[in-house]
Amino acid sequence: MLQLKICSITIITNYYFMTREKYILLYEKCQAGNCTPVETKLLEDYTDRFELTEGEWTAIMGNKEQIRAIIYNRLQKNLPVGPIKKPIISWYWVAAASIVLVLSASVLLIKTKPKENIAQIKPQNTKGPILPGSNKAILTLANGSKINLDDSGKGTLAQQGQCTVKKLSNGQLVYSVDGKAVNAPLSYNVATTPRGGQYKLVLSDGTQVWLNAASSIKYPVVFAGKERHVELTGEAYFEVAKNKQMPFSVSVKGTSIEVLGTHFNVMAYDDDNNMVTTLLEGSVKLKKAGTEAMLRPGQQAVMGNGHTTYDISDVNTDAAVAWKNGYFVFDDENIQSIMRKISRWYDVDVTYKGTLKDQNFGGTVSKFSNVTELLRILEMTGTIHFKIEGRMITVMP
Repeated sequence: MLQLKICSITIITNYYFMTREKYILLYEKCQAGNCTPVETKLLEDYTDRFELTEGEWTAIMGNKEQIRAIIYNRLQKNLPVGPIKKPIISWYWVAAASIVLVLSASVLLIKTKPKENIAQIKPQNTKGPILPGSNKAILTLANGSKINLDDSGKGTLAQQGQCTVKKLSNGQLVYSVDGKAVNAPLSYNVATTPRGGQYKLVLSDGTQVWLNAASSIKYPVVFAGKERHVELTGEAYFEVAKNKQMPFSVSVKGTSIEVLGTHFNVMAYDDDNNMVTTLLEGSVKLKKAGTEAMLRPGQQAVMGNGHTTYDISDVNTDAAVAWKNGYFVFDDENIQSIMRKISRWYDVDVTYKGTLKDQNFGGTVSKFSNVTELLRILEMTGTIHFKIEGRMITVMP
């Protein structure tokens, strides 16, 4: 069930369906290891009743049951495994390859504008729909050479001293050290995601990093010395490998985040007004310009641009990492904040026309929806409207 709130206006819907294109996107997402437990379960359930229903089956296409078994086995092979965690959403995807399954449909509109206003978001002068982002990034090696990770095949991408850089079949980038590392000058790699991209990498110490769109991380090929240090721009989620003898730290926007082994998210885009650090597990110390703050699990620290103090509060950590799990979670956000997220993920430009009301939105929606569908949901509040021309989205009252 999707719930959008704006002032006294509430929209509740537990209607959702998936087209063939979205099914493919979901399948590729699971191959990359980024499916949520809900999406994994629904994909598994669907494969149990998988049918090739489009068009008439002919002998030249092969044995239908054998083809069905091959598809089923490939799906099972690429589905991620592990314990099922509590989902952060209360509505469910319905996976369908050549048919559309509607589990339920119910929409309550307390206040809306006429349908002709909603029609404004029909794309104009564009060759096709604006699709969501995907796993893509550029890896810059220590020697300055660049590797396009979304184009490269699986296997070894580079050998840098004692470290081998590999791309796994699920799309992850993994650094592994051959033997015991020796003391040597540190050499650095940089992973950079464009707008419309995201990527997961595993550093040489085992630390896992999920890099959000329009972000970059600079890190040593092999960690050595008394500390592990990386530099971040944009947004990333970290699951830091424990090593008490070698603390881990992240430099971002003039702040140093110090940890031993912990799970946390950092959002620090240049075009956002705040730097936001959210702790899920363990502990972190934040330091900037002589100011220090400690976070415990479930807390979030916010520092505004140009400020030197942290605003710390208890938060829903699921919302902070929803982007990693394939969702937008808008938690009492204004339209400018929402459109910055949409711009990064869909690689679109945004402009504003007219005077917009000072009002906030809340809700949860899949990041793998067509942008038109996402905007239509926002329009259903009856308080804001959109027009798409090429890759430009105009926001209007």
